[in-house]
Amino acid sequence: MRVAVFSSKSYDREFLARANAAGRHELVFLDARLDAATVPAALGAQAVCAFVNDRLDREVLQRLQEMGVRLVALRSAGFNHVDLEQAQALGIAVARVPEYSPYAVAEHTAALVLSLDRKIHRAHARVREGNFALEGLLGFDLHGRTVGVVGTGKIGECFLRIMGGFGCRLLATDPQPSESCRQLGVRYVELPQLLADADVVSLHCPLTPQTRHLIDAPALARMKRGAMLVNTSRGAVLDTRAVIGALKSGHLGSLGIDVYEEEADLFFRDLSGEVIRDDVFARLLTFPNVLVTAHQAFFTEEALTAIAQVTLRNLDAFEDRGQPEYPVTPARLA
Repeated sequence: MRVAVFSSKSYDREFLARANAAGRHELVFLDARLDAATVPAALGAQAVCAFVNDRLDREVLQRLQEMGVRLVALRSAGFNHVDLEQAQALGIAVARVPEYSPYAVAEHTAALVLSLDRKIHRAHARVREGNFALEGLLGFDLHGRTVGVVGTGKIGECFLRIMGGFGCRLLATDPQPSESCRQLGVRYVELPQLLADADVVSLHCPLTPQTRHLIDAPALARMKRGAMLVNTSRGAVLDTRAVIGALKSGHLGSLGIDVYEEEADLFFRDLSGEVIRDDVFARLLTFPNVLVTAHQAFFTEEALTAIAQVTLRNLDAFEDRGQPEYPVTPARLA
């Protein structure tokens, strides 16, 4: 099967080619992000392989269907960038990678927490400039602090295990509480109580209509003054403008993000020689208590191997049986 692989970087090519070592599928690697302008590049393919910032809206899906594309194979667990109902109406199957390495994202989240707490990013810059003073670098012991996790799927549970190892008090909120998390000593509470009690709030929930801007101005006001907020889930779970307001007032103590709601025009590209045109994002970068990484939490050898292998299994299953191994259907039909 001929597959147009959009938004492909050198590491995508390496790991996907390794998973396709037998050469069953013809993988055509494309640097471009999939959108209405680049969709003609899929001509001749029976499937497209897309990443988190590719756009699979009504127009793009319609044009893919007209070109003979029958499968969208996502290299991600999230699928909020796909119009699933339109895909179903057009007879295009959508597949995803439901999990790859929850440890990758959970460990990166822990790294953000530690870096913000102990001001590692600021200390590193100081030492390189010959400044060895400690003023302004005061942190706090994680031991005995309260960590609140929003979303206790596999990643959230892994992060809770890590924080439990530091001796933290563990709170969580999720529509479907996990018994294995309860066995870790996690106490489930409603979101307002979690926000009010936690010293560190970490977001690990999917982006849905219910979670879009889940952390808005009222939610931020409920948080402890000086608390830390970390987001490695989806950018739009945070209302970024409201977060900036909470940082400016000093109510929010620190922020660590690996995702951003308007990241599609920024992340996975080298813009070091250009002016950042997103004024909201540029404002975030001015705060000394904000740490941003560019959607790299997933970026480990183990995770990329799993993503490539599951993607190829979806392609194999679709070619053999007309159905990918891990299909995605609209919520109303799930």
